[in-house]
Amino acid sequence: MIKKFALLATMAAFFVACGSSTQENMENKVDETANAAQEAMDKAAAEAEAAAAEAAAATEAAMDTAAAAVETAVDAAQEAAGH
Repeated sequence: MIKKFALLATMAAFFVACGSSTQENMENKVDETANAAQEAMDKAAAEAEAAAAEAAAATEAAMDTAAAAVETAVDAAQEAAGH
């Protein structure tokens, strides 16, 4: 009878030990997944910021080009008008 209780106690201890390890592993996986998601969001935010800066620079360059073209057209029109 004592052997049966000892066996049950051993199995229960093993079950508890494995169960906590499994929970620990699951918590670690959740943490890893959360960290990976945060890293992906940070990378996406950095890429979006870089794309926005690039778009702003391209818009500024286009505006400068358009302003220069308008100025050239105004100068040409003034010359043609004789002013």
